[in-house]
Amino acid sequence: MKKRSMVMSLLLAASLSVPSIANAAPDQERGQETFRVYVESTGVSAKSTKQSLKKQYEPRWELSENGFSTEMNEKQFNALQKNKNIKVTKVQEVELETDVRASEYETMAGEYPTQQTPWGIKAIYNNPNQTTTSGGSGVNIAVLDTGVFTSHYDLVNTVEQCKDFTQATPLVNGACNDANGHGTHVAGSALADGGSDKAGIYGVAPDADLWAYKVLGDNGSGYSDDIAAAIRHAADQASATRTKTVINMSLGSAGQDSLITNAVNYAYSKGVLVVAAAGNSGPNQGSIGYPGALTNAIAVAALENRQQNGTYRVADFSSRGYAQTDGDYAIQQGDVEISAPGASIYSTWPGGGYNTISGTSMASPHVAGLAAKVWAANPSYSHTQLRSVLQNRAANNDILGGFGAGYGDDYASGFGFAKVN
Repeated sequence: MKKRSMVMSLLLAASLSVPSIANAAPDQERGQETFRVYVESTGVSAKSTKQSLKKQYEPRWELSENGFSTEMNEKQFNALQKNKNIKVTKVQEVELETDVRASEYETMAGEYPTQQTPWGIKAIYNNPNQTTTSGGSGVNIAVLDTGVFTSHYDLVNTVEQCKDFTQATPLVNGACNDANGHGTHVAGSALADGGSDKAGIYGVAPDADLWAYKVLGDNGSGYSDDIAAAIRHAADQASATRTKTVINMSLGSAGQDSLITNAVNYAYSKGVLVVAAAGNSGPNQGSIGYPGALTNAIAVAALENRQQNGTYRVADFSSRGYAQTDGDYAIQQGDVEISAPGASIYSTWPGGGYNTISGTSMASPHVAGLAAKVWAANPSYSHTQLRSVLQNRAANNDILGGFGAGYGDDYASGFGFAKVN
């Protein structure tokens, strides 16, 4: 295998076996465990109550006017629950959306990729002979994930921000290390640029700027307050820089979390387009995970690289919406919106290599990249106009393969497969 001239460290298998994030850190003095909570003050003295609580508990994120996240033990939690002017809830844990099938580590660090334009790129460009990609200039793609290996040859030139929201000190700037691989893989599908020699792999929108936000630990799990803080930060950054921004979240949970829901709504109100994995709990109906199930997020289903009834097929693992909403061409909570390639996707990997994995996690960045490409070509679009354009492109490409797929808006593929052309 031909090597690149640059020197890159080899990704060791051991780096994938990292300690998991502890759900609770031991409190040595009390002999009890602490856990993450969100404290919300209510009543006429809410503001002063919040200030008093902040003196007792170190705030992590202040995600509402009178609330903040922090850590406490069970005794403290139970005591606060007795106060009618304080609402305290345990912070939800969220995980990445990766299919259960094992990854196929194909190409080691320093080697050129075996595919410059994987099947998903060729499919979304609607060209089996596609050799390179283009577009996305001036648009940011915020990848909220396990971090990104930003030194990867095919990503290093795209990186504009690299931030970690998971550490003991919130928001560490200049750090977003990915020892899991998931976030690096997602970023590659969205905007890998082939590297300086243009001999590497390509994502959908290689001219877009990468905002790599680490919101999950190296074991693939994290906390909803960290994710909500990152969503809000991306929205605020978009406003501050007056730039178009697409958020990609290839993560999720079965239940709705108010912190993430409010953050998604906040970002959407700021003109940010939010794209999320539908989840890997298919083919049962009503299995879309959150935040993908939210109406202000685009839920993306996963397609396989095989034909059925003359179209690509929705993967069995891809989560489904509800059959009763078929044909309405309207997005309700729990609906699939758009389909994209998500099975056996080849993309960038930590250490400088490449890997093939499957899941709606892999489908979501194809749509995020397409959104960036279309937005860059039409900068006058609002995020809602852009969303309508993506829906219309999807409606022009019905998906007829897979459980629940059929003509028009269906609960398996949504509006269909949105493409470049």
